[in-house]
Amino acid sequence: MLTEQRLLLASASPRRRELLAQIGIPTTRVVCQVDERVEPDETPAVYVERVTRDKVRAGVAAAPAGSVVLAADTAVVLDQQILGKPRDRAHALQMLGALSDREHQVMTAVAVACEDRVEVRLVVTEVRFRALSVAECEQYWASGEPADKAGAYGIQGLGAVFVEHISGSYSAVVGLPLMETAALLDGFGISCWQSC
Repeated sequence: MLTEQRLLLASASPRRRELLAQIGIPTTRVVCQVDERVEPDETPAVYVERVTRDKVRAGVAAAPAGSVVLAADTAVVLDQQILGKPRDRAHALQMLGALSDREHQVMTAVAVACEDRVEVRLVVTEVRFRALSVAECEQYWASGEPADKAGAYGIQGLGAVFVEHISGSYSAVVGLPLMETAALLDGFGISCWQSC
């Protein structure tokens, strides 16, 4: 049987913690900071993997020796451009308008590390929005949900009504691809369903 040990999570995201709890993995947060600016000529996929690798290495550096650390990063990508969190109402409405009646990608990288060993997986999910009216985008902004979300929407919340179709991992769009995460953790001796 695999060791049942607490995973250290190098992320402040409550959604990632909830997703790990959903598959029965207890976590403790490890606080670390990394530079998340996009480098010149960096593609979205390379960016997401680099930031995730930097986060997990920073987590290992801040954790007790021998700890298993998980980190992740998610980017909403339209026309090879990363849509970050909205700066304000106007920016959110601009992003939602750009996503309207179009397909975009959500790229989530997950990394698990222990000491010098680092494993990273990138998951790309295609998401299509139905046509959105200006009025409903304004109403959605007024709900408060888009303010801290990449791409100005949350698929797990009110923003779900905009999603016409997805192809790929739903949990990766929320913030953590659970199938890939479970496989990575298994390789580090961390089992799912510990709380069952």
